[in-house]
Amino acid sequence: MAASSRRVGAETSKTRDTLLDCVETMMIEEGYASVTYRALASKAGVTPSLVQYYFPALDDIFIAAISRYSQRNLAFLNKILEKRTDDPLRALWEYNWDEATGVLMTEFMALGNHRKSIRAEIAAVTESARKAQLDALTAKFGKDARPVGDLSLPALQLLISSLPKFLNLEKGIGVQTAHAELTKVFEDYLDTVEPRTTASKSSASRRRTKKADG
Repeated sequence: MAASSRRVGAETSKTRDTLLDCVETMMIEEGYASVTYRALASKAGVTPSLVQYYFPALDDIFIAAISRYSQRNLAFLNKILEKRTDDPLRALWEYNWDEATGVLMTEFMALGNHRKSIRAEIAAVTESARKAQLDALTAKFGKDARPVGDLSLPALQLLISSLPKFLNLEKGIGVQTAHAELTKVFEDYLDTVEPRTTASKSSASRRRTKKADG
């Protein structure tokens, strides 16, 4: 997108943060289509002109929301990986399930399918998150390692990050055939690389049951 020549409110402004808080709430409660200048202004208790001061174009609102969400999410991911250097595979599997089932990320992905200007931003933040995940796996196993079957670390990371998203999308339209079986098989593979305690296995079983039941 071409840069706007209009004045834009400071990114460190508390008002801007408040507006983005409202954007997240609206997307979670009503979906991304509910976000308009008037609706956002009403939600935040400000005028539409103030919203436009901070976000000259409607897409600017969504790009700012995605950017802020991704920065927060990446910081959270890095904190997890710092604490779990011994079991990064398990940590990433759990992290990606949590992200895949998050309403806000689902809305961002749907938004990207309908607005080309948003797509590039989503791709950029996705690549950043995947790099952080791949770096963590490389740090433990080594660049050319193949800890699960013949999968390279990039392929393994892609599977860990994409499988939860795919299964969650299917679940969203009412399709769950063999979901629990596939999840269990993959978790069993992870167990061969990063064995868990009995308590951990019980916890994983409860998560699988919860996902299957919806």
